[in-house]
Amino acid sequence: MASIRERLRPGGIVAAYVWDYAEGMEFLRCFWEEAVASDPHAAALNESTRFPLCRTPALASLFQAAGLAQVETDLLDIPTDFADFTDYWTPFLRGTGPAPSYVASLDPPSRELLRERLRRRLHAGSDGRIQLRARAWAVRGVSN
Repeated sequence: MASIRERLRPGGIVAAYVWDYAEGMEFLRCFWEEAVASDPHAAALNESTRFPLCRTPALASLFQAAGLAQVETDLLDIPTDFADFTDYWTPFLRGTGPAPSYVASLDPPSRELLRERLRRRLHAGSDGRIQLRARAWAVRGVSN
């Protein structure tokens, strides 16, 4: 952060956003809660604990420690609608990222157990859609 601030003229603005893995990424939070419930070893992979920077106090502190002033944070809530359970589950089968990599590491019975736990947990509307929320935290600061 300090190297970014050093390249700014006085009054220059630095802004960023990060996904709220701790609480706001509902589709991932549901996934990890069910993964850990069926396999306690999955807790070490859970993004909500692996990425502590993804919270407003940590973001604000990072920007303030870099010497930025007028630091502000805000949230962005984004609907994540899935046409049905298959639409929700399929991305977890692609093997890229912490959750899909975890799914790829499971033997077929364990993968099926996790899939069924999630299917039971996620309540679809009358049209079959599953509506969840994704949250990002935005932060900005001004160079002195």
